[in-house]
Amino acid sequence: MDPEVISNFLVEQREAAPENLQQNFLDIEDYWDRKLWHQLTDTLITYYHDPASSSQRLPLFRRFILSFAEKINQLKFVSLGLSAATQCSDDRERLTFLTDLTEKVDKPSSQDAYVYSLVAASEVKLRLGDYDDAKKDLNKAESILDTFDSVETEVHASFYRTNASYYQGKQDFAAYYKNALLYLACIDLKTLSHEDAQARAYDLSLAALISDAIYNFGELLLHPILDTLTSTEHAWLRDLLFAFNRGDLAAYNVLEDNVSKCPLLEEHKTFLWQKISLSALTEAVFRRPPHDRAMTFETIARETQVQPQEIEILIMKALSLGLVRGSIDQVAEIARINWVQPKVLDMKQIDNMRVRLKDWDSSVNQLGHWIEGVGKDVWAA
Repeated sequence: MDPEVISNFLVEQREAAPENLQQNFLDIEDYWDRKLWHQLTDTLITYYHDPASSSQRLPLFRRFILSFAEKINQLKFVSLGLSAATQCSDDRERLTFLTDLTEKVDKPSSQDAYVYSLVAASEVKLRLGDYDDAKKDLNKAESILDTFDSVETEVHASFYRTNASYYQGKQDFAAYYKNALLYLACIDLKTLSHEDAQARAYDLSLAALISDAIYNFGELLLHPILDTLTSTEHAWLRDLLFAFNRGDLAAYNVLEDNVSKCPLLEEHKTFLWQKISLSALTEAVFRRPPHDRAMTFETIARETQVQPQEIEILIMKALSLGLVRGSIDQVAEIARINWVQPKVLDMKQIDNMRVRLKDWDSSVNQLGHWIEGVGKDVWAA
């Protein structure tokens, strides 16, 4: 493009910009004249981050930035493109824009930028309901990401966020839970708005409860995003998660009425009872010392509030899911458990462990005194 045409365009844009942003244009013109591409790119990124620049992002990108696109960092080029894409009139136009952008950076030297743009395009496809094409793009992006030794966290964050959206739309709760947590691991939580953080905490909580593959959600219980539900109308959901974690049937019975507030939980109400029954079983085993984990079916029925005729099925389910290890004596109606899956403990559970440790210490001391008394002169000073 003719330098004079670009210069005149920048003057027009400077005059149309808000007064407080006109200095940015003077810097942009200066860096462009002197071909200081790095400084020019950073100034443009700063300008694009200002909400007041929204109306000028698209024309600036199309008529100015594209003229020197190959001279600047391609990841930053895509970042500018994504900011410009927010000003497209609808998702159809946005998808066309992002598809063109993706093709521009599809080069061996800029595969990170290619992935970044490809994932952004797939996110738009999800909004348009084209899940099949979106998944193809995400699979392609994942295969490229797997070849990198390192990549900017914003690229990984974008991938995990979009992948989570795909699985949420498909109601694959376990995959959504995994990708949503990976996304949160890639970002600073402070960059999320309070509303967005609450929404993600709500969705993650539902996924943890409803998934038939997640029985240990310690990562979520320890994540600060869960605290965003405190003192909100969804605070009960946080309490429900902790009740499930400790197998607290009494707490579940108190909170059960809230389940009807969420159609998705109401739909899975029978499964939720089965899930907390399994949690109550593992908690009952955990509370017992290792030498006292042969439990009768009657004891398990009392601890889990499950009907006696369903106890064997409950134990077999726990064994198949890897929540416990052991064996069942069907004739004697006894379950012998020798291992229980570790999980995050709340303060009450930690206090129970403290009591057990004190009992263990006391028994060790008693055994020492007994050996000392029986051995008498056998023991050498």
